[in-house]
Amino acid sequence: MRNIKTLLWLAVALLPCAFLRGVYAGHGADESPERVGKVSFPVSCSAAAQSTFNQGVAWLHSFEYEEAQKAFREVTAKDPQCAMAHWGLAMSLYHELWEHPSATELKEGRAELAKARETGSKTPRENAYIDAASAFFQTSEKMDYQARATAYSQAMGRLYAQYPDDIEAGAFDALSLIASEPPDDHSLANRKQAIVILQKLFAQEPDHPGVAHYLIHAADVPELAPLGLEAARRYAKIAPSSPHALHMPSHIFTRLGLWQDSIASNIASAAAAETSMAIHMGGTSHAAHAMDFLNYAYLQTGRDADARRMIEEVKAIPGIKPVPLAFSVIKFEARDAIETHNWKQAAGLAVPADSDLGVQAMALWAATMGAARSGDAVGARQRLEKFAEVRTKMLADRDEYGSHPYETEYEEASAWVDLAEGKKDQSLSALRATADRQDAAGVDDLMMPAREMLGDMELATDHPADALVAYEAGLKEAPNRFDGLYGAAKAARLSGQVAAAKDYYARLEASCDQSDGDRAELQEARTFLTANGG
Repeated sequence: MRNIKTLLWLAVALLPCAFLRGVYAGHGADESPERVGKVSFPVSCSAAAQSTFNQGVAWLHSFEYEEAQKAFREVTAKDPQCAMAHWGLAMSLYHELWEHPSATELKEGRAELAKARETGSKTPRENAYIDAASAFFQTSEKMDYQARATAYSQAMGRLYAQYPDDIEAGAFDALSLIASEPPDDHSLANRKQAIVILQKLFAQEPDHPGVAHYLIHAADVPELAPLGLEAARRYAKIAPSSPHALHMPSHIFTRLGLWQDSIASNIASAAAAETSMAIHMGGTSHAAHAMDFLNYAYLQTGRDADARRMIEEVKAIPGIKPVPLAFSVIKFEARDAIETHNWKQAAGLAVPADSDLGVQAMALWAATMGAARSGDAVGARQRLEKFAEVRTKMLADRDEYGSHPYETEYEEASAWVDLAEGKKDQSLSALRATADRQDAAGVDDLMMPAREMLGDMELATDHPADALVAYEAGLKEAPNRFDGLYGAAKAARLSGQVAAAKDYYARLEASCDQSDGDRAELQEARTFLTANGG
C-alpha cells in the first residue's frame, strides 16, 4: 500500500483521459469525509435523524456496509422510535452481489426487522420495505439463498409497482433482480429487466449513487457492457469517498478494453481504501479487489513490472486475512505467467496442500498448462490429476464453491495436456467446446478467455487462418486484450493477410504506449509496422 498515493498522482499526471478529468476536477471541492452521493429517502423519523438515515442509505447503495451500519445505529440513537433504522441495519447484513449471509447474520437480520415491527412503522410504504426485507430474512431451514433472493425480489417488485415514483424502490428493485439471477441462467433476462428500470431512473436522477452503481452491475457482461458506460463515467464523481464507487466503473472499462481508464479507476480506489483503513473505516477487501483489476489491466498494456508489483502491494494491505491474501498472490502469479506465456514460471507454481481449495485449484490450473506447454506431458498429466482431486473436494461443498467449480479451467488444462500427449484433434475439439460454453455464458473472469486460448492452440498446431477466426471472436467478447491483439496480428501475418496484421499490430502498439517492459511481441509489432509502412 505504501506506493498507492504516489501512483495516484502519477496517474493524474500521465493519464489525461476524460475519466480522470471528470473524477479529479471536482475531487478537492468538498473535503467532507462522507461524499457518497445524495439520497432523499423520506421516512417518519425525527428531522434530526432523517439526514443520517439518508447517509446510511447512500453508504448502502455503494456497498459500504460497515459505514451503513454505523449510520443506521446513529439513527437509532437520535430517534429510538425510527423503525426504518432497523430496516437499514437488516439490509446492511444482506450483501446482495457479494457473499451469502451466514446463519448468524440471517438471525441478526430477523431480530432487527422484529425490532422495526415492535417500534411501529407509521406509514404503509415503510411497512412495505420492512415486509420486503422480511421475505429474505424469513425463518425457514428449507430456503436456500436463491429462494430467499427471489422472494425478496418479488416483494420489491410489488413495492415498486405500488410506489412507482419512489426512486429508492426502483433502485432496490433493480438490484434485487440482478442479485436473484439464477446461477445457470444465461438469458440475461433479470439484468435486462433491471436495465430498463435503471435507465429510466438514470435519466431522471443521473447523480443517484444506487442508480448509477446498479446500472454498472446490470451491464457487467460482454453483451450489455456498452449500456453501462455513461453510468461508469459518472459514478466515481457521485461518491468519491467510497473505494467501491471509485473501483466499480472499471468493471465496464475492463469489459470494453479501456485499460487506461481502468488503471486510473483502481489506483483511485486503492488510495481511497488506504485512507479508509488509516481512519479505521475498513477497506481491506476494496484494496485487494482494486489491485486485482490493476494487475490485470497492467498486463494488458505491457506494464509487466507494475503488474508484478501488485503482489507485494497486496501483501502489504493492513489486516488482510490469510485466505484472501493467499488467493490474491497465487492468482496474480498465475495470471502473470499465463498472460506473458512464461510456461516455465507457470509450471513451477507451488501448490501448498494445506491451503484453501480455491488457492490450490488456481495454482494447479496454471501449473498444468505450464507443464503441458513446456513439453512436459508426464508432469502435466500428474498436475491435472491433482487438479481433478481438488475439484472433487470442491464439489462436495457446493455452498462454498458452487456447482461447477473451476470447470472451464479444468477443461482448458485438460485440452493442453491432450495436446502435449499428441492428441491434436481431441485437444482442439475439447477446447472449442469449452469456448462455446463460455461464450454462451459470457466471459466472466479476469483471466484469458477460452476462445482466445483456442486461438493460441490453433497457432500452436499450425492453423493460422482458424486461429485468426478464434482471436477475432475472442476480441468481441474481451476487447483489446494483449494476447488477443498479438495473436490476431500473428495469425493474420502467417495467413498472408498483411492489412489485417498491420491493423492488429498497430492496435497492440497503441494499447501498450506506456509499456514498462520489452516484450518480444511488442518488438515484433514494431518491426512489422516499420517494414510495412506503419
